[in-house]
Amino acid sequence: MLAIFDYKAGNQTSVHRALEHLGVPNKITNAPEDLDNAVGIIFPGVGAAGQAMEELHSAGLDDVIKELIKKKKPVLGICVGCQILLDYSEENDTKALEVIPGECRLFNPSWVDYENIPIRVPHMGWNQVAVKKECELFKNIDEKADFYFVHSYYPAPSDEFVIATTRYGIDFCSVHGKQGLWAVQFHPEKSGRPGLQLLQNFYNYCQEAADAE
Repeated sequence: MLAIFDYKAGNQTSVHRALEHLGVPNKITNAPEDLDNAVGIIFPGVGAAGQAMEELHSAGLDDVIKELIKKKKPVLGICVGCQILLDYSEENDTKALEVIPGECRLFNPSWVDYENIPIRVPHMGWNQVAVKKECELFKNIDEKADFYFVHSYYPAPSDEFVIATTRYGIDFCSVHGKQGLWAVQFHPEKSGRPGLQLLQNFYNYCQEAADAE
């Protein structure tokens, strides 16, 4: 089973529906027993970084997610869940979880696109992801596949944690992390077949990791 981490600041229902479509057993939960028994954790998020961290902290769930990561439970962060794995976010001047070194920054509306037109903030719509490091998440996904983004802030982790980038005014990091701890700025649950394949790949990895224990 995959646990969809419930901290009242995520898009848990849409992730749940995507996993149900795939036939992947899953549960929206923050119960310690469920989290321990799950083969992996999906850590979603929508809204603002400050609000997300407040929800986590007020419920004591910030320590819970960090402890799961420390135990090497596979984790996939999505959108705000991707951003607050970093040290800090410019959004709401937020101290984040400090799991991955780096910060989250605001897009500059003076940056321009391929046609030399100023970008719109937020970055909203379909865009490609250029994979820079081999990653299990992208198995059987076309390198030209588009994914769905909705965000005004972008992750800027330390270089060694950059897995993939996307062009929007600049080449920003759209996937970061390390083996078994991944974070994607886009919404795989809203990205059609490529997004579903990414979720399936994450589940497959989690199962293999659990079987190897």
